[in-house]
Amino acid sequence: MALGGLWLGTVLIGMYLVLAYANSAGKSGSPPRNWPEASLLRHDSKLPTLVMFLHPQCPCSKATVGELALLMAHSQGRVATHVFFLQPTELATNWALTDLWKESQRIPGVTVQCDYAGREARLFGAEASGETALYDATGRLLFHGGITISRGHSGDNLGHDTLQALLMGNPAPSANTSVYGCSLFDCKQEGNP
Repeated sequence: MALGGLWLGTVLIGMYLVLAYANSAGKSGSPPRNWPEASLLRHDSKLPTLVMFLHPQCPCSKATVGELALLMAHSQGRVATHVFFLQPTELATNWALTDLWKESQRIPGVTVQCDYAGREARLFGAEASGETALYDATGRLLFHGGITISRGHSGDNLGHDTLQALLMGNPAPSANTSVYGCSLFDCKQEGNP
């Protein structure tokens, strides 16, 4: 009996820890209110421009890429979308070319590129994998945050709903949401794909 109670207690504690982690937001950055002039990427002057920053080794970001694919399926021709993958300069140049990279490349309307040493992420104030910002055609920030419901989980969420509303020209339910992803700069940086 005592052994069974100990086992059950261990399982319940484990489940609690997993759920607490899944529902804990990553550290969110502070994007500039206007498009950073030092960026190597120019915002589209005719369409809103969406930028997303991902850590190629972050397991949480698979759900983010899935949500981006859904968003793009309903927003073709309404947004210029760029996904940046962190590429530390001290690691092999193919380190960022993971399955997550390939999955992002398959999304119609999305441009995928390396962010060497996190230069662009720093300019846009991104801290967590999955951090997303939407700027209007004049370069003014409209939205900042994440587009998943929790770490590694897809589903109805405020970030996705906000972006979709903005891209359809409707009132947005929020301007900021929590980002559920690993740290862009502190996440493990080991191995090649």
